[in-house]
Amino acid sequence: MSTNQRNGGALTKQKPAGQRELTVVSNGDINVPLSPADLKSSTAEKLNRSAAAQIVNGFALLCICVLAFCIRLFSVVKYESVIHEFDPYFNYRVTGFLTREGFYNLWNWFDEHTWYPLGRVIGGTIYPGLMWTAGALYNLLHLLNLPIHVQEVCVFLAPLFSAFCALSAYLFVKEIRGQGAGLMAAAFTAIVPSYISRSVAGSFDNEGVAIFALVFVFYLYVKTLNTGSLAWATASAIAYLYMVMSWGGYSFIINLLPIHCLACIFTGRLSYRLYVAYAPLIVMGTIGAAMIPVVGFNAVLMSEHFGAFLAFGVLHGALFIQYVKSVLPVKAYQRAKTLVLTGGVAIIGVLLALVTGYVMASPTFGWTGRSLSLLDPTYASKYIPIIASVSEHQPPAWPSYFTDIHILVLLVPAGLAACFRPLSDASLFLILYGVTAVYFSGVMVRLMLVLAPAACCLGGVAAHEFLLALTRAVRTPEPVSAAVADGSASLLDTPATPSPAPKGKGKGKSSALKAEKARSKGSGGMFDFLDASGKGRIPRDVAWIALGATLLGLIFYIGHCVWVSAEMYSAPSIVLQTRDPNGGVHVFDDFREAYGWLRFNTDPNCKVASWWDYGYQTTAMANRTVLVDNNTWNNTHIATVGRAMASPEKKAWQIYRDLDTEYVLVVFGGFIGYPSDDINKFLWMVRIGGGVFPDIKEKDYLGAGSYRVDDQAPPALLNCLMYKLSYYRFAEASTMVTGRYGFDRVRNTIIGKTDISLQYFEEVFTSEHWMVRIYRVLDKPNRETKLKNPRRPKAARRTTSSSRPRSASGAPPR
Repeated sequence: MSTNQRNGGALTKQKPAGQRELTVVSNGDINVPLSPADLKSSTAEKLNRSAAAQIVNGFALLCICVLAFCIRLFSVVKYESVIHEFDPYFNYRVTGFLTREGFYNLWNWFDEHTWYPLGRVIGGTIYPGLMWTAGALYNLLHLLNLPIHVQEVCVFLAPLFSAFCALSAYLFVKEIRGQGAGLMAAAFTAIVPSYISRSVAGSFDNEGVAIFALVFVFYLYVKTLNTGSLAWATASAIAYLYMVMSWGGYSFIINLLPIHCLACIFTGRLSYRLYVAYAPLIVMGTIGAAMIPVVGFNAVLMSEHFGAFLAFGVLHGALFIQYVKSVLPVKAYQRAKTLVLTGGVAIIGVLLALVTGYVMASPTFGWTGRSLSLLDPTYASKYIPIIASVSEHQPPAWPSYFTDIHILVLLVPAGLAACFRPLSDASLFLILYGVTAVYFSGVMVRLMLVLAPAACCLGGVAAHEFLLALTRAVRTPEPVSAAVADGSASLLDTPATPSPAPKGKGKGKSSALKAEKARSKGSGGMFDFLDASGKGRIPRDVAWIALGATLLGLIFYIGHCVWVSAEMYSAPSIVLQTRDPNGGVHVFDDFREAYGWLRFNTDPNCKVASWWDYGYQTTAMANRTVLVDNNTWNNTHIATVGRAMASPEKKAWQIYRDLDTEYVLVVFGGFIGYPSDDINKFLWMVRIGGGVFPDIKEKDYLGAGSYRVDDQAPPALLNCLMYKLSYYRFAEASTMVTGRYGFDRVRNTIIGKTDISLQYFEEVFTSEHWMVRIYRVLDKPNRETKLKNPRRPKAARRTTSSSRPRSASGAPPR
């Protein structure tokens, strides 16, 4: 008597001794016998096909990494190897100090060139991951006898890590949905515009390495979730520590993981793998984060971390109840469950009362201002104008989604739906990641950067599922018989044989392999209702059209990403470029011209006042001491500068003299048409200054109900220092560009006050295109320069002098 045993997808029929053994391959309703020689040949063919697939897969990943690096080099090709924006200049300056003085001295560095007269402790106020990475790479290159300047390392670090981020996205999605979806996610991540905006060559900012760290932590977490390996859990904790060192956005991770943990517990997905993935990361990650000076005890004292501790406690309680259930009889378990739940609720109630009392004692309830702005989008505009004044902290416009993620706007919803078929612990994590990232991106433009990897991963899943369904429909012939119409097919009509299941039933079997196996059997995929053998089969012609449209959309995505990288995100903020109607290129290098003048024409110990936007650049490029910079840690000091800019000339002169200021720098765009100048930022100076000094009121600077600089501007605006320093001698010069006396090209109007004179400040430098203007703070005010009219009667002059207002000492003011 023979027995039938199912093994994988093959049915092996065992016959009595002396008879030839045959292997029967089951395909629907048809069983085809194979001889041992045929089976051996088929196995060898599968192995060769698998090896070839791995080679193609590796080559595709290499091409994706090269593409991710090269698409970010437009800034170097079009301009030069230069640091971009504002914050990267501080990071570059710190990295230079690190390479000269060493890692240890960085912790103890007190920088007296910033925030005069307060100074700043650098080691305790920075996230050092970016600088340490650049410093380590610089030392490695010099160890290999490659004498590359530290600036070049800083310029090309972000493109290098963008390639690493694409690899991380591949590994992350591969763990969830398999290799095909991983390759699509990596390809999307490599060129997505939102990520390019912060990782072009020269963008030496924290996000350049932090986004890689973010995705890599998620990959290791999901890997641990699938395998239950403590080694992977340790690796995820180390990766999380690097993320904490690199960017303040680590709080997104420490809040997303508990959400996923609680979701698994309350949806019946509690397992030892979840415990191994979550608990070690929280314990080791919190201890490691507390060792970073900029974080310190905030890792356990701030409300941003309390959710992780709550989920940690709930996880242990749920596992304890599960253990008690396994060792006690049903009745005893019910009594123990009641006792545990009652005691647990009491303990949690006491802890919540203590935490609530601790949180209520803080004016911000234990949250940072930026975190509260995410939870309440109106919070910053109401209470912290310095946060609201930053353009990247504003909510994004709808078109920015299409600009930054393009076709992924359509693929993200499909990817979310695909992750439910089948729903695993890993795919649930990707769903939560996508949903939370979409929310936060709607609150703050800057967090479009967090959405980009999530959109790429979800888009990769959706694109892979859709392309898989279409290619199956294209490869499968039209039905020609009733048997085929009923759902059966011959062996020749069968698509490519799926990869065999791995041998053995190890405990660490990945859920991604289970999902891949489910899809290979024809169940569990998003588009299984379009199976070629089912009634919902896609006609081959329709499949060809849909496949062509999909490929066309992907080509448009590639073209859009290349254009955005070349034209929108590659221009450094210090070098501007415009094109005339004839296609000619005009380059404006006023910023470096002004910083160079300060560096070579002023005393090395002089103090320079400007709005905080330009503090980092002034310190790094001009090597001069500044009053405020982009760190914005002291709101009162920034408000003092804003008050000086909003005050009349004499009052502003007194403020700057008290601060030992020798030069004042303003950025003005009315001459050449540069919109991001200080006149457009002036209302924020008023709001920030008015938040500390009540004598500064915003309504005093509004004319006819709005902010304007024309003849309807109020006296407070026309007489303030910012207005005078910006428009001094401008009326005469504007005729050279516009032919109109006093016409402002940014505000598109004629200014309200054209005859401006300075008594307490002296113009010392104006750049070629009037974009940067520098004034010296005089030791004494200028005398009146008007000559006496010899034809004027003496009696009239005596009458005029007697009518002048006198000071407290009785002498007329000079």
